[in-house]
Amino acid sequence: MKDSLDHTAFEALFREHFPFLVSFARKYVQDEEASKDIVHNVFLNLWQRRNELDMNQSLKPYLFKSVHNRCLNYIRDHKKIVQHELPQQENEVMSYLESDSHIQQSELEFKIKQVIDGLPDRCREVFVLNRFEEKKYAEIADMLKISVKAVEAQMSKALKVLRIELQEYLPFLLFFLTDILG
Repeated sequence: MKDSLDHTAFEALFREHFPFLVSFARKYVQDEEASKDIVHNVFLNLWQRRNELDMNQSLKPYLFKSVHNRCLNYIRDHKKIVQHELPQQENEVMSYLESDSHIQQSELEFKIKQVIDGLPDRCREVFVLNRFEEKKYAEIADMLKISVKAVEAQMSKALKVLRIELQEYLPFLLFFLTDILG
């Protein structure tokens, strides 16, 4: 017998995925409220079908596919409103949606941000300064009034956390980097 999705697990799933799915939907429908409605409806449908779900399977692909399909429905249903804009937008959306890698890439970007946001304050600060602002360890040490060794230790800690937290994304990350660099 399948385990069904209980209220607590559902709420945790909702809290974890809702903001990202709204952002994901907004890329297609370009409307914040419509995006929220689409994602709410996906979760409502999920709750209504909770007893039919196999909880041994990941729900992320289901959520992404459902939001994707509802976005396409939204675009189709609203094409009378934006008839002159739709052919170009529909072609762009369709070509973008045909590739599953964009979902994985978006999910990876979200997960990286989540992991970075979860780092301890000093560790996050050092990591962001080095990796996003391209500061050298000595510059960071000067800015933060700490030793270069402390900067090295914080970077080591941040990279270890990222490596552990993102290990399930490693195959995609390697594929994605090969695509960019190759």
